Amino acid sequence: MFIRNIATYAVLGTMLAFGSAQAHGFKLGQIEIGHPYSRAMLPMAKVGGGYFKITNNGPADRLVSVTSDRAGSVELHEMKMNGAVMQMRELEAGIAIPANTTVELKPGSYHLMFINVPQPFKEGEMIKATLVFEKAGSVDVEFAVGPGAGDKGSDAHAEHGK
Repeated sequence: MFIRNIATYAVLGTMLAFGSAQAHGFKLGQIEIGHPYSRAMLPMAKVGGGYFKITNNGPADRLVSVTSDRAGSVELHEMKMNGAVMQMRELEAGIAIPANTTVELKPGSYHLMFINVPQPFKEGEMIKATLVFEKAGSVDVEFAVGPGAGDKGSDAHAEHGK
């Protein structure tokens, strides 16, 4: 009986955690922004990353800019490997969001760069930002800040900010 109750609580806890993660999304017309997140920054860091999924259930659009009161500027970036060399560049024309597709901004790929951050992001806080799309307009979102430790994609941000 005791073991069954523990298993029930574990499943219930997982469902609650999953449910709250599902609730962290935003919508702008036919565009859905899923689960925006960032990572906690080191105390003296001035650059942080931002990640989320964009699901476009309508015609093609483009994410053209992002603003946040928590950063001097926010840039749209792409990171990719060319052999053993990491290449990171700003996407000045934005990120194309084809019709009826999902584009993921994640470590090691498309992502946001919060630049000149006066107060480093801390785990547990929410970072407000505004995403601007070429056709759909703008939507306010919040990035959930998780732990600073992560995969190699987070290391690229530290190197890029030097």
